[in-house]
Amino acid sequence: MCRKKKNDMIRPIYLYGQGVLRKVAEEADLTKKEELKTLIQDMWDTLAKADGCGLAAPQIGESLRVLIVDGDVVADTYDYLQGFRRTMINPVIKDHSEETCTYSEGCLSVPGIYSDVRRPSVITVEYYDENFELKTETFDKFAARMIQHELEHLSGHVFTDNLAPIRRKMIEKKLRNISSGKVSTAYKTK
Repeated sequence: MCRKKKNDMIRPIYLYGQGVLRKVAEEADLTKKEELKTLIQDMWDTLAKADGCGLAAPQIGESLRVLIVDGDVVADTYDYLQGFRRTMINPVIKDHSEETCTYSEGCLSVPGIYSDVRRPSVITVEYYDENFELKTETFDKFAARMIQHELEHLSGHVFTDNLAPIRRKMIEKKLRNISSGKVSTAYKTK
C-alpha cells in the first residue's frame, strides 16, 4: 500500500470556467524562495496524484509564471522522455521553429476533451529552474509540446482556444458542463 508523506500537499485543480485560468500570470518573485519551493512541491504532489504530464501554477489557483512537466508519465509512448522532468520559473520562449507538428492534446483543467493542436516542433526557452539558476534550453518533439501547452496557461489560455471554430462548436456543451461542475475526475477539482 502506498503511503503519502506527511508534508504532501495535493491541491485541487481548477477547471475550465475558473477565472484564474484566463488571467495572464504574474512573474514569480525570485526573492521569495521558500514560498516558491513550497508551491513547486505542491505542484509536483498534485501532478503525481492527477497522473498528468504537466501543470501550470494557475491550474492550482496561483497566478504565477511557474510550470512543471514530467515526461515519465508518457515514456511508454515516447521513450526518449524517460527521466525528463523540468521545473520552469518565469519561462520565456526565445525562439521557435517555422516547422510545426500536430498532436492530440488533453488537459487536467479540461477533463475528457482531446483534440489535435498544431504547434512549433522546436522551441528554445529561457527559465529559472528549481534551484533558481537561469537556463536556456532547446526542446523538440513531445517535450516541446508539453512545455508549450503549459506556457499557454501562463498567458490565460487553454488548449481548446487553438481549435477551429467548428471544432469548438462541437465541444461547446462539454465545456459548459465542465465550467458548471458537471464532470467527474479521479483528482480533486475546483
